[in-house]
Amino acid sequence: MGILSGNPKNEPMHYGEIFSVWQCSMVAKGALSFYQAFLNHAGDKDLKKTLEALIDQAKLEIKECDTLLTDNGIAPTPVLPERPPVKLEDIPVGARFTDPEIAAKIASDTSMGLVACSQVMGQSIREDIGALFAKYHVTKTALGLRILQMSKEKGWLIPPPLQVKRPEAVEA
Repeated sequence: MGILSGNPKNEPMHYGEIFSVWQCSMVAKGALSFYQAFLNHAGDKDLKKTLEALIDQAKLEIKECDTLLTDNGIAPTPVLPERPPVKLEDIPVGARFTDPEIAAKIASDTSMGLVACSQVMGQSIREDIGALFAKYHVTKTALGLRILQMSKEKGWLIPPPLQVKRPEAVEA
């Protein structure tokens, strides 16, 4: 097999893997920034705990992806400055994100993260990169379930149109 045999960490990354890992790092840095902002806006304690878990996951993804890029001679994107903590009461009511808005945004973000992880897993030829994104996929799945359950319990979930009454089958 030549260049692609042996320890996957010693194999070169292909351009798709490079871009995907770089993009993951960039997206995680943006997510970290807005999760920190959402934490300032959140009032619900369960939502705050979920945001803290998302912040921890974003920090892990940044660390692991930036290490992978640096080890392969690729410069990662710069880190955004940390957002300072703010008291909820100090944010004007008209400028404040509500808890249901935050829950909807993090649910959407987590869902898109699952798709992105699946794509990287499918394109990777280095087993370590595929496994890394499989790990992220599992974590995002658990976080997504947590967000869904919380949104249902709190009454924040806006479901799509539900089929309450099924049309009767017509015999042809």
